[in-house]
Amino acid sequence: MIWLGQPSRREREVLAAAGWGLRVVEAPARTHIGLRGTDLVVALLDLRRANPAWTGEAMRLLERYPELPWAFLGEAPETLPRVRAYLRLREPLDLAQMRSLQPLAEGAAVPEDDDSLVGTSPCMLRIRTNLNKFAPVDLPVLITGETGTGKELAAHALHRMSRRRDGSFIAVNCGALPPYLVQSELFGHEKGAFTGATARRIGMFEAAHGGTIFLDEVGDLPLDAQTNLLRVLQEGTLERIGSHQQIRVDVRVLAATHVNLEQAVAQGRFREDLFYRLDVLRLHMPPLRDRGDDIELLAAHFLEAFRKEHPTRARGFTPEARRAMRLHGWPGNVRELANRVRRAAVVCDTELIPVQALQLDAPDEAQPDGHAICPRQRAERDTLLEALHQSGYNVSECARRLRVSRVTVYRLCRKHQLRLESLRS
Repeated sequence: MIWLGQPSRREREVLAAAGWGLRVVEAPARTHIGLRGTDLVVALLDLRRANPAWTGEAMRLLERYPELPWAFLGEAPETLPRVRAYLRLREPLDLAQMRSLQPLAEGAAVPEDDDSLVGTSPCMLRIRTNLNKFAPVDLPVLITGETGTGKELAAHALHRMSRRRDGSFIAVNCGALPPYLVQSELFGHEKGAFTGATARRIGMFEAAHGGTIFLDEVGDLPLDAQTNLLRVLQEGTLERIGSHQQIRVDVRVLAATHVNLEQAVAQGRFREDLFYRLDVLRLHMPPLRDRGDDIELLAAHFLEAFRKEHPTRARGFTPEARRAMRLHGWPGNVRELANRVRRAAVVCDTELIPVQALQLDAPDEAQPDGHAICPRQRAERDTLLEALHQSGYNVSECARRLRVSRVTVYRLCRKHQLRLESLRS
């Protein structure tokens, strides 16, 4: 995007999240726009704070490049020349408006708004920015985050936005595979390779040839399977059980974990060389409690999706329910929120879902003087987080800094639903 004017910091973040490279032009008269044949370019003329002289210069630049799709932010003069595409945007530019620019650029990749990828919080804009950066690069991605934060959805988005989008996407829950079947499931086996092997079996890596394989809870893989996975990543080959023939596979590997793999390496439970092969690009999915206004956006999203599939009177949430959702710690993250909203939509007999239907504590009941107590609890949580961070998440050191016992630190972590293992990762 060629931006004639000055975007705000938030607008820069929105553009990056939507996958747009940005070039800011502040002196149109001295500007030459160099275009390459593969570029998808849209010019945006920011008329919000432009003086008349600057606007006249911008008009001449617009006339010089009539082949570009142009968009206008702010009130445009009636005398604008006719251009190939004309789109007027409201102020300020937001993520929803970016979708209206997609037809102009014919194919710039933006992840779809499904489940965990819904949201406009700063941390989710960073996730979208990284998805756009990582998707075209055919390298392994290690996706980290607590259970329920949407790691598999992020993997789906990476596949959908990549050049492998027409190939297979195969998801494997490594923790759910019986240890004696892991090798066969992942890499296949020949007939007669072991008792019960009555026919040749194609493994999941062969089935994903030309596409993407997503290894969820990769830290649960046995060491022998880790060795074979390392060979696939290093050499692009595998051997079925019972065969010595090398089979070449073209697969992009995405892996996810909610445990600290660095600790697993230190404890000898995970190969160090495999860790570095997987940890080329890292995408950390934020916990729901850190996503602010996204909580209400997600709740509305899940409710609307439920309404499209099932009859329900529920159309929204009471103010008390919205406040309770903001105060809840969401240990189950987005998955917990989705389940609570769907359950509430089934049992609710009113148009606005009350806090009781969500099975959350009403703020006024749990805290009689809610407005006075909440800031104190927030300050307590912030102080605890700061002490944990400064102590490197060492409980003993944190206790010394706060001048409390280790038991108190653990109690405060439970009270504020802080998981030490997730914080350390």
